Amino acid sequence: MTFRRITVDPDLMGGVPTIRGLRIPVATVVSMVADGMSVTEICADLPDLTPADVAEALRYAAETVRERQLPLLRPSA
Repeated sequence: MTFRRITVDPDLMGGVPTIRGLRIPVATVVSMVADGMSVTEICADLPDLTPADVAEALRYAAETVRERQLPLLRPSA
């Protein structure tokens, strides 16, 4: 999968994935969605973003999680 709106630049934000080379990390956008903000609210708070940017940030996050295993607690029986 190719991400056209996600950029990684070692000289920008310490190399974390950002949206279109802006100083807006993908993690910030994903956190805003997780906090219950709508796409409209996110774009209002971060006017450089478009709804397509938010969608791609979520797709990127999903692909990142799919590509590695994370340490999770097992449910207690």
